[in-house]
Amino acid sequence: MKSLSLKKTKILIPWIGGLVLVGIGTIATLDYLETKDNNAEELITSQTVLVKSQDLAVQIQANGTVQALRTTNLSPEAPGRIVELYIREGDRIERGQVIALMESDRLQAQIDRYKAALQKAQANLARIIAGNRPEFIAAAEARVKTAQANVAVAQTRLQRTQEETQRNQLLVEQGAISRNAFNDFATKEAEAQASLEAELARLAEQQENLAEAQQGSRLEEIAQAEAEVAEAQAELASIQIQLDKTTVRAPFGGIITRRYAEAGDYVDSTTAASETEGATSTSIGELSSGLEIEAKIPEASIAQIKLGQPVDIKVDAYSQETFKGEVRLIAPRAIKEENVTSFRVKVALKTGQEKLKSGMNTRLTFTDELIQDTLTIPLATVVTKPNGETGVYVADSQGKAQFQAIKLGTASGDRTQVLSGLTQGDRVFTSPPPDVTIEGVDTVNFD
Repeated sequence: MKSLSLKKTKILIPWIGGLVLVGIGTIATLDYLETKDNNAEELITSQTVLVKSQDLAVQIQANGTVQALRTTNLSPEAPGRIVELYIREGDRIERGQVIALMESDRLQAQIDRYKAALQKAQANLARIIAGNRPEFIAAAEARVKTAQANVAVAQTRLQRTQEETQRNQLLVEQGAISRNAFNDFATKEAEAQASLEAELARLAEQQENLAEAQQGSRLEEIAQAEAEVAEAQAELASIQIQLDKTTVRAPFGGIITRRYAEAGDYVDSTTAASETEGATSTSIGELSSGLEIEAKIPEASIAQIKLGQPVDIKVDAYSQETFKGEVRLIAPRAIKEENVTSFRVKVALKTGQEKLKSGMNTRLTFTDELIQDTLTIPLATVVTKPNGETGVYVADSQGKAQFQAIKLGTASGDRTQVLSGLTQGDRVFTSPPPDVTIEGVDTVNFD
């Protein structure tokens, strides 16, 4: 009996050992399969992203350029040479501030001449208006008396010369004096006669002036004198305007962004800017006021741009800062460049006026309405087949990449809205597994 038990024991030992080995192998196999499954799951997880529901802020990206809100070239209204120049590039100036003085000697001489003409016309008008004043009449009467006295003197002189001529006439006939001596007396008589006639004419003029003074000035004389004064005033004002134009003033406040001329240069009267400085220029300088940004928005996105819409602004010079602005203007007319249709959009700066410079390149982000609780995926996961079909690659139950057609909505930044074709929790490939061949797609860009 004892030997039989030993025999059975010897028979069972190999079976037990085999079962142990099988168990160990089974456990090892299960561990390997589990590890393999875990590795595959980790690989799929690393190559895919979840489709999730979230709020999507609609954003439109565009490039823009900083430019002056208002710019003008400073030029004199009349060509001439600069005498004094008071600006430098970078100067901040106020409206009406003197920019430069142009040569004005010729105009100043004309001013002096027209001032004298005006004073003369005003004096004549005053004399005519004051013609019937007692003191004016008294002065006219005095001038008449003086003229009468001069006539009396002339008459006496004429009478004396006539008597001398008559007396010497007898002497010449008797041969007591020569004919030449007699001619001298005759000449004196003629001169006395002419002098009397001149004094009589002056007396008549003074008597006429006295009569006018006693009667008062006629209305037409006053009107004519007033017209002469008005004409002199107009001529003086015209020259004064030309003189004022030799002082060049700033039409608005701003910053001098360019200076094209120097003192002593000859400058034409034009608004065109000169790119070179020298003896002859077409402009004194360039004046700019305020800053704004101009961008060109594609036709497909212009419907999402609205007046007053907030805009984030980035520039390379201040890479760590985000400036703020808002849409100020949307051009009503499209522009077409290289077969691309776009619209000019101007952005008013709310911050950055002191830091941004005209000509800087900017990156703009226009923020539109918020789409709430919508399915989104990264734009990088979207694939377009050669036939134009749009979709993504999703992981099936075996971890294989399968193409899934989807319908996209609004894109914002690096994400896009999914309208149909996916559900929340799906996983889409950002890059395909290395052992997966995607039929019908030559190149898939998962970068």
